[in-house]
Amino acid sequence: MNKRWTMTLLLMLGLLVLTACGSTKYAALPINEDVDICAICKMQVKDDAYATQLTTKDGKNYKFDDIGCMNQWKEENGTENIGMDFVRDYNDKEWIEYSKATYVYDASLRTPMAYGILNFKDKASAEAFVAEQGIGTIMTAEDLASHDWKQSTEMMDMGDHGHDHGHGEEGMSEEGMHEEGEKKEESGH
Repeated sequence: MNKRWTMTLLLMLGLLVLTACGSTKYAALPINEDVDICAICKMQVKDDAYATQLTTKDGKNYKFDDIGCMNQWKEENGTENIGMDFVRDYNDKEWIEYSKATYVYDASLRTPMAYGILNFKDKASAEAFVAEQGIGTIMTAEDLASHDWKQSTEMMDMGDHGHDHGHGEEGMSEEGMHEEGEKKEESGH
């Protein structure tokens, strides 16, 4: 009887060890501006609040300069092989799991590829941003699944596709963006 218990215990212990070894822990990787390029648009991925990334179940990591590019990758490649996807908090650049973040959308928000979506670690931060800026619709990851993902043609027409990656208040509202565009035209840029 003791041999049976010992054998059962060893078998259960062996299964526990195998299970622990087989589980994959996903973590966001640091951004290296010298080498990281967006998997979709091939632009430089800046180490800023707009950077996103995903890791497939087989361990391959893809980085994006805008959440819209990550969405395009998901549309082209599917989501069943994604182990984990991450976005960064707009305020402190902390990595957040895509499904746990809260999002703010407005076509006038400047983002690298003009998708107008910012990421926040919690709903309170997103609400504070909307209250401060006076623009934006709060969304969840589930809401983004049915989002139309259109790039703002007005932002794309500005020429730099929003790639200044600025976080200042100027340019955040539609009026600020028009003013900035007018300044560029006046200076010849």
